[in-house]
Amino acid sequence: MIRTVIIEDEKPAARKLARLLSLFTELEVVTTLHSVQESVAWLSENDHPDLIFTDIVLGDGLSFDIFEQLPTKSFLIYTTAFDQYTLKAFKLNSIDYLLKPISEEDLRQAIDKYKSFLPADRPHNMREIKTLMKEEKQQLSRILVKIGYNLKIVQTNEVSCFFSENKMVYLQTRERAFPTDFTLDELETVLDPEKFFRVNRQYIIHCDYIKNIHTSPYYKVDLEFQPDTEITVSRDRVRDFKDWLSG
Repeated sequence: MIRTVIIEDEKPAARKLARLLSLFTELEVVTTLHSVQESVAWLSENDHPDLIFTDIVLGDGLSFDIFEQLPTKSFLIYTTAFDQYTLKAFKLNSIDYLLKPISEEDLRQAIDKYKSFLPADRPHNMREIKTLMKEEKQQLSRILVKIGYNLKIVQTNEVSCFFSENKMVYLQTRERAFPTDFTLDELETVLDPEKFFRVNRQYIIHCDYIKNIHTSPYYKVDLEFQPDTEITVSRDRVRDFKDWLSG
């Protein structure tokens, strides 16, 4: 049996996930936990399970806080309404990342992936798992941004560019610029490379919002909406930029 733990602060969502997991006879849900504090306490006092399904945003923090306080050899499958945490999830033993609402098919694929990483004739190898995950890397489709005490979901197809300013990275939409929790280096690894291109150290642009490209005396890009700064293509990126534009 695969000993399994659920970490989910919303009790209806926890019950729904438990019902779905009960369809898989090879799984045994040993407990359901509802907060960072409760999870740390339980994992401190019990043998860690084979597999943990965990929401990311909990009432008293992020589930990442659990595993930063208490490292685990359990394999993690993250469940969340937001996909902006993909990169960090990957760094913390995650083998999959399921966006809510979760279907039986979603779970089946995630459990099959878990099994595929665990050949019977040798021990778990997280280095190999992470290598395989890099090959299966998910792309970012929406980002959660904070506006005062409110949260807003921004679809990446609404973003004309990402840019750095004063050690902060912003995304630009038709509406305005919003601060994010990413670095440009992180974004470069999770954005769709067919749509987004890093033209220089400060900017990643979206091809659908390019309005004009000046080629003399240097490459300069005008977007439909952008910050009040000029966007230029670094000299060493021009050839790649032209290849990207030609698709």
